[in-house]
Amino acid sequence: MKLSQWLGLFCLIIAGYLLWQIRQLLLLLFMAIVFTTALNRLVRSLERFNLQRKSAVGLTLLTACLLTVLFFWLIVPPFVEQLQNLVTLVPEAWERIQEFASTLQAKELEWDWFPPFLVNQNPLDSLQTLVPRVFQNFFSFFSNSVTAFLQVLFVLALTVMMLLDPQGYRSSALKLFPSFYRRRADEILTLSELALGNWLTGILINCIFIGLLSGLGLWALQIKLVLVHALMAGILNFIPNIGPAASVVFPIMIALLDEPWKIWAVLVLYFIIQNIESYWLTPIVMAKQVSLLPAVTLIAQIFFASTFGLLGLLLALPLTVVVKTWVEEAIFKDILDRWQTN
Repeated sequence: MKLSQWLGLFCLIIAGYLLWQIRQLLLLLFMAIVFTTALNRLVRSLERFNLQRKSAVGLTLLTACLLTVLFFWLIVPPFVEQLQNLVTLVPEAWERIQEFASTLQAKELEWDWFPPFLVNQNPLDSLQTLVPRVFQNFFSFFSNSVTAFLQVLFVLALTVMMLLDPQGYRSSALKLFPSFYRRRADEILTLSELALGNWLTGILINCIFIGLLSGLGLWALQIKLVLVHALMAGILNFIPNIGPAASVVFPIMIALLDEPWKIWAVLVLYFIIQNIESYWLTPIVMAKQVSLLPAVTLIAQIFFASTFGLLGLLLALPLTVVVKTWVEEAIFKDILDRWQTN
């Protein structure tokens, strides 16, 4: 290798090291890009009515602010109240599970495979301290931290700035590519924006559908704390594989405190909802979405969660959608498909 090639390789390694050191900042930047992509669709729709860019952006931001205020005014207070009630009821439900396990063991049925901690009363004390700690860690990004507040403020500021002049920031990003590849990179950016926008629209519809259907079903079954269960089902649907399975745990525990037969009713309800969402709704609303194999989705979730934490888990799917678009276009089509052997 020539000296210039060694210098280029050295600079590439240094750049990779610096990017790794600021990975959390880059993740916040990507979150701002996701928000910008979502809001930019509404801005473009308003521009079709002969509104100027600044007016359309102002109307979009005003609408987003009003919806946010209404959400925190109407939804958050009862949600927090029900969430607190849920935290207090979980230890009682766990005690009921332990009593059920102890009864089965007392009858000398063949339940040797039953986990020992279900029939031991000592873990209940640790569970009572564990549950509040889990919820505290879950919301630690949003509360009791100046750093978290500054991060949210940073993301919102970036979103507004990129929303006002998306083409300017796009042109700056294209300068990072070699001159001969900038036109092609611009095409891939357009495809990435389209894929990300379609995914955001589809997942939003899915989350609303799951939340509403779960709430109606739990209300019909007269399960307590319907609002918190419905919101958790809708929000956790944003995280495939893990979210839907996690959302059914608390309704089952609350149903156990009421009538045992409701446990099976809740399981059947969530099974039906997930099948409707998977085999009917998703093929319709996600028709134009970049298709992701289930194994790829799971691997991406594990990778981004282990690398970036909770925020990486939440952004695993949009990151995977963008990465998949770039891999297919830049590596498969532009390099591997054109590879010729002598």
